[in-house]
Amino acid sequence: MAVTTKIAVVTGAARGIGLATTKLFLENGWKVAMIDRDDAELIQVAQALPGTLPIVCDVSLPDQVEEMVKTVLSTFGRIDALVNNAGVAFFKPLEEMDFACWRTIMATNLDGVFLCTQAAIPALKESQGSIVNIASISAVRASTLRVAYGTSKAAVVHLTKQLAVELGDYGVRVNCVSPGPVKTKLAEAVHSPEIIKAYYDGIPLNRSATEQDIAETVVFLCSNKAAYITGQMIAVDGGFDAAGIGLPALRASRQ
Repeated sequence: MAVTTKIAVVTGAARGIGLATTKLFLENGWKVAMIDRDDAELIQVAQALPGTLPIVCDVSLPDQVEEMVKTVLSTFGRIDALVNNAGVAFFKPLEEMDFACWRTIMATNLDGVFLCTQAAIPALKESQGSIVNIASISAVRASTLRVAYGTSKAAVVHLTKQLAVELGDYGVRVNCVSPGPVKTKLAEAVHSPEIIKAYYDGIPLNRSATEQDIAETVVFLCSNKAAYITGQMIAVDGGFDAAGIGLPALRASRQ
């Protein structure tokens, strides 16, 4: 029997979790449409990754999303997985969170998931494919400075459930991955050593996730190994959400 090459669409693919996920799909024999609005970075990284199709697209703009999906289908003929990873974050106190900033975050983090999913639904119904949305542990753990970011990601978690219920009759699975702290260049740049240590103190596994940790979960959820998993949020957070207060002191007393 002929083996059909599977096609993944990964948004926010030029760097970070999106790039790691792209590489892992390729290692597993998939081809990947890499979507990002940073055209220079996207084209540069895609040139080194055979089997990819770079498409410049702002996922918050309906016309660009529609055109992006048309390009994927005209090139590959199918879509087997959609990974809604594109996101933005601005961390500000509530009083300083102006409406324009609020809307910018919602437009990419929430509207983008809705728009990309809606545009890809006909193709995903045909392939009985899978959708994985990237949320955040901030969706379930409130924190200072994250009133817009955390709210947008909480909405993504519930949107995942809505989509899973609506698309289940067509064999389309929809799940969500909520990363905890992830070791990225951006995180190291914006977080002081004291903040990073505080995170580690609150994580039972005592480290940040790697981008590969997140990618492994995403690709698993898109595979046949996860054929009966839908409507779920998986926190890839080293136990961060599970841990209560006092973990550092309890560690010290145990030692």
